[in-house]
Amino acid sequence: MTHPRIDEARQVLAALGMPRAQQNDRTALCLLALLDLTPDTDWADAQAPHVGITPVLDFSNVHYNRSYAPNTRETFRRFSMHQLVEAGIARYNPDAPSRPVNSPKAVYQVAPEALALFRTFGSAGWEPALAAFSATRRTLAAQYARERAQQQIPVQIAPGEEIRLTPGAHSELIKAVIETFAPRFVPGAKLVYAGDTGAKWGYFDEPLLAALGVRVDAHGKMPDVVLHDPERQWLVLVEAVTSHGPVDGKRRGELATLFGAATVGLVFVTAFPSRALLAKYVSKIAWETEVWVAGDPSHLIHFNGDRFLGPPP
Repeated sequence: MTHPRIDEARQVLAALGMPRAQQNDRTALCLLALLDLTPDTDWADAQAPHVGITPVLDFSNVHYNRSYAPNTRETFRRFSMHQLVEAGIARYNPDAPSRPVNSPKAVYQVAPEALALFRTFGSAGWEPALAAFSATRRTLAAQYARERAQQQIPVQIAPGEEIRLTPGAHSELIKAVIETFAPRFVPGAKLVYAGDTGAKWGYFDEPLLAALGVRVDAHGKMPDVVLHDPERQWLVLVEAVTSHGPVDGKRRGELATLFGAATVGLVFVTAFPSRALLAKYVSKIAWETEVWVAGDPSHLIHFNGDRFLGPPP
């Protein structure tokens, strides 16, 4: 049997016009956690704590006897919290807008305007407050989206053309690969793909990749950056170690399979922000691959000694 307070939260979600897929107990519990509304707390006393996804699950279990497995965190994030943010009801990382999307410290907080509305639920002021909030909700959602966009990292991909990536160390390294590594070691290369922690396909020139013989779908585990060198007829596949680690033997095989139909040669690169981090992974790096360190941008390490054996020029 559903707890009466969960039923009330579902009524609120319905009144706000949330999609039917979010008019459920899961999203209701997210809303209650955002408001710190336990069964014994009145709506008028709702609060606005910063809460992460795991604390939402803990809140649901402790106060409403709803136990969810740890592997449901992504469901809560993607199919409840995301929609509350899009609706202008909640804000994402309001304490640190530049926090990376995949940070374990990510938090949500009910929007101040929404908090004022929810505190009127069950009172005579609910209906007029609901009408006023609903009239501005699209504006609020757009405002919060703009605030987040202002924190994004601009990346120059061509003269006069840039993309913007979700804030964080990973995006900073991708920016360095595109703006520093590429001009030094693959001059004249065309950016084919750049991943983003906020939106997997941050930039993708799908027609160019298809023209080179490669077609991938949304399930293909792309490298972080793909560059096409038209002069040497290469596809340079770069993994930023800040995402899933270096190009080890397994990852090299995966990339060779994913890009196996390419009509050009494949070059495998792992990008590191520093030599200190390189030291941690050096034993895992696959032979026949390259390593670039953003902290020493003018040098490239080639993992195949006999190819370059000899004194320096």
